[in-house]
Amino acid sequence: IGTAEAMNLGQKLGMDPTLLASILNTSSGRCWASEISNPCPDVITTSPASNQYDGGFGVTLMAKDMGLAINAANESKSTVALGALSHQIYNLVGQTPGFEKKDFGSVFKWIRNETCEKK
Repeated sequence: IGTAEAMNLGQKLGMDPTLLASILNTSSGRCWASEISNPCPDVITTSPASNQYDGGFGVTLMAKDMGLAINAANESKSTVALGALSHQIYNLVGQTPGFEKKDFGSVFKWIRNETCEKK
């Protein structure tokens, strides 16, 4: 979600998404989501985002797994405020028509109020 928000913000500010990803990936912002499975379409050709979010790890599976993590956190009396918020977001994305069977990176399109279909 953080990478999706960063890529969205950069685009809204007029940055080229490929350049932004390059900057992220040579800085402390580098992570799996920015380098391997960037949620912004056409930045990483092998990412599900470049294939209308088909394939990859489903958003509903992410919501399910986040729920399991939240339960484990509750049982161990651990605070996971960001995890709980992420769980809520993935639940909402997974309930949005057209997103149910898409990769979890589709949260990028969801926060932009866009569909996952190719334009």
